[in-house]
Amino acid sequence: MTSTDQPVDELVAEAVARVAGAPAGGLEYVVDGAASALAASTERWPAVSRALLGVAERSVARCWAAGWQPADLVRVARRELGPVQVALAADLIAAEGRRHPAAALDRRWREQLRELDAHPWWPSDEAYLPEFAARHRLDRFALATAALELLRAWALLPPVQPVGPAPGRAAAPRSGAPRADEPRMLGRIRALLAKAESTGFPEEAEALTAKAQELMARHSIDEALLAAGGGRSADDPAAVRIGVDNPYEGPKTMLLDAVAAANRCRVVWAKEFGFCTVIGFDADLDAVELLYTSLLVQATAAMHRAGSRKHKDGAARTKAFRQSFLVAYAARIRERLAEATERATEQATEEVAAGRTNGAGPDGAPLPAVPAGGLLPVLAARAEAVDDAVREMFPTLVSQRVRVSDGEGWAEGRAAADRASLHRGSGRIER
Repeated sequence: MTSTDQPVDELVAEAVARVAGAPAGGLEYVVDGAASALAASTERWPAVSRALLGVAERSVARCWAAGWQPADLVRVARRELGPVQVALAADLIAAEGRRHPAAALDRRWREQLRELDAHPWWPSDEAYLPEFAARHRLDRFALATAALELLRAWALLPPVQPVGPAPGRAAAPRSGAPRADEPRMLGRIRALLAKAESTGFPEEAEALTAKAQELMARHSIDEALLAAGGGRSADDPAAVRIGVDNPYEGPKTMLLDAVAAANRCRVVWAKEFGFCTVIGFDADLDAVELLYTSLLVQATAAMHRAGSRKHKDGAARTKAFRQSFLVAYAARIRERLAEATERATEQATEEVAAGRTNGAGPDGAPLPAVPAGGLLPVLAARAEAVDDAVREMFPTLVSQRVRVSDGEGWAEGRAAADRASLHRGSGRIER
């Protein structure tokens, strides 16, 4: 039977399976042959489009069952392939998402889909490949090749530790009702950090970010009191993944770890996949994501400004300089954040002891009575719960060291961190 006689659904499934199972040696020839079969007929191209979306939906669903999330699959396309596959990845995720009502998805899952702009924009499944090819100026063979390469990359992904419920799967039971949407407090924090990143005045940036940090600390402590007093907050640790890519993935992970530790979270680095898993309580995880993103923007800008100059001996600054710069930046941020966390905790402890916290909590919710023993035992219990969750999720961890080989880069990185806008932690990078 020739490819023109073979049913299209069977042809597409066979081509995808052949590419997914091909050894690395000689892969190019297998992909070329499979792509040629899919792209051979103009008349059958719409049917190939429909069948390919069907295969892709099943492939994406298998990834969800193996613990992967939308941002992860797009990150795989970006790291291993190219911009065409990145665009395809978002579309194929959107195609699979048609099976799940938005209201049934976890809040962070919906946020990922929104950030990826993953939505079905094509008029019909038969029109998808023709419309995509027109948008990206691709011929049928090039598009079939890109799709097969992407599906192979996803097919080779191993299972990973899940972080949050996948579509169609119930969330783990929690004692409090989880929020459906982002807390209003995070909107205020996000606005402050956006202003801090955009202003050209370092003093204003520092003041804005310090204010954001104060809101984060208060939000976290209020959530802890709500959970301890039997309020509406869920009282089990959760986890999120944050992408950390080259270049300088080690120092970037150190910066993330500094922010996470300051927010009473733990970080586990999966270097081979380009992400870190951050484990903590929901309010703290939100703070980590916002704060790390803002600090990384500031650190990158400061590194480029410093790297545009020459060394003292007149030589051009190197990768070693930039690596050392970011390591020093992360180390100094860790110190600053640890100091800020200590101050915020001391202030909250004094308020608890004086009985001044039984007012409004996060988003105006009333706070329950302060538990016997005060705030510190509440925070200690939450830290222990996070440690227990890490041990359960990742029973085997090793520490990762990051080398510093440029003293001038180290000095300038610490100086830039002193100028950065923030406060809060301590801990170690784990893998």
